[in-house]
Amino acid sequence: MVSKEKERASRVLMKSALGRGSVDAVSQQMASHPQYLESFLRAQHYILHMDGPLPLPCRHYIAIMAAARHHCNYLVYLHSAQFLRLGGDPLWLQGLEAAPPRLRLLDHINKVLAHQPWLAACSHIKTLLKCGESCWSLAELVQAVVILAHCHSLCSFVFGSNADSGHPAPPSKSPNGTPPTLCPINIMSFGIDRLKFPKRTQIYFETSGRCLFFLQQFTVIFFCFFSDVEEDDEMMCFADPSRFVTDPDFDYQDFARRDEDHFQVFRVQDYSWEDHGFSLANRLYSDIGHLLDERFRSVTAVTSPHGPELKRAVWNYIHCMLGIRYDDYDYGEVDRLLERDLKVYIKAVACFPDPSRSSARPLGWAPLKTSERIHVNLLIMEARLQAELLYALRAITQYMVA
Repeated sequence: MVSKEKERASRVLMKSALGRGSVDAVSQQMASHPQYLESFLRAQHYILHMDGPLPLPCRHYIAIMAAARHHCNYLVYLHSAQFLRLGGDPLWLQGLEAAPPRLRLLDHINKVLAHQPWLAACSHIKTLLKCGESCWSLAELVQAVVILAHCHSLCSFVFGSNADSGHPAPPSKSPNGTPPTLCPINIMSFGIDRLKFPKRTQIYFETSGRCLFFLQQFTVIFFCFFSDVEEDDEMMCFADPSRFVTDPDFDYQDFARRDEDHFQVFRVQDYSWEDHGFSLANRLYSDIGHLLDERFRSVTAVTSPHGPELKRAVWNYIHCMLGIRYDDYDYGEVDRLLERDLKVYIKAVACFPDPSRSSARPLGWAPLKTSERIHVNLLIMEARLQAELLYALRAITQYMVA
C-alpha cells in the first residue's frame, strides 16, 4: 500500500510538472495524500486556466488581491509572475489603485470574505452587479468569489504547513538578473527526460543524496525561472502585498451572536453546500460545483488513525469560529476531542494566516506525524473554503430572489 501511494504521488507530481513546467512547494506538501492532491490540482487548474467568463490575467490578479489580504508573499509572487506571463499589464502590479475600476470593486467583498465572511450581504452583491460600466455579471462574480475563497484558504495551508518557509519576500533584485526560484521541486531522476518545458524556461539541476517522495538513489532538484519576464516587469513581481490592501486594520474578530439585528448564526440546515451552494455554483459556473465537491469529499476520505470523529470536530470547530453551526452536532465533542494546543493551532491557521501579524508561525501539534499534520492543515483549508463559499453564495441567492 505504501509503495502504491508513493507511485500515485509520483504520477500526480509528474503530471503537474508536465502541465506547468514546475511543481510548487504546496503540491509537494500535499503529496503525502495523493488522492486529495489530484482533486486539488484538478480544481485549481480549472479555476485558473480552463474555460470561464473571466480573462486569464484577471483571474491571477484576483488571486493576488486575495493572497495580499494575508500578506502571503509566496502566493502574491507566484500569481504576479503568472499574471505577467499571460500578458497582464505590468502597471496593475504597482498596486490596487492602478487596476481597472471593475477589479477594484472586488476589494470590499475580498476583505469581508478573508476576515469576517459573516458580513457578506445581498447589498454587496447588488453593488457589484449594478455599477454601470464597471458592473459584473453573475457568472463572472461567481468565478471571482471562487478564486477569492480558494486563495484565502490556500493562504491558511501555506502558513500552517510552512510551504513558503524557503521563500521569504524576494529581494528587489536577484544576483543574475532573473527572478528568484518560484519553487524547489523534487521528482524522480529517471523521469526527467520525459518532462517538456517552455522554450524560454531555464532549468537548473542539482543532485541530492536523498529523495523525499520516491526513494530513488538520488533526487533531481530543479528550479524553474521565468526568464521571459522583462527586467522592469520583474521588479513588479516583488511588490509589497500591502499595495493591494485597503483598510489594513480590518481583521478577524471572534464571532459572537448578538441581537437579531446583528450577526445571526448561519445554520447549515437553512443553507447548506449539498442542498444549495453546490447547485447554484454549478449553474452559474459550469462544473465548478462538481470539482469543489470532489475536494471536500477527498479531504474527509483521507485515512486517519484518529477516526472520522476528529475530522468532524476539526471541520465543525472551524465553521463555528466563522459563525456556522450544525443543529445535529454535539459541540461538546470539540472540547473532548481537540486538545487546547490543537485548538489554538487551528484558530491561528484558519483565522490569522498572516506572518506580518504573528511573531512566530504556529507550532505543529506534537502528537501528530507529519502526514497527519498536513491532513489537519488540509481540513482547515477546505473547511474555510466551504465556509466562505456558503456566505458568498447565500448572499448571491438572496440577491437573485429579492
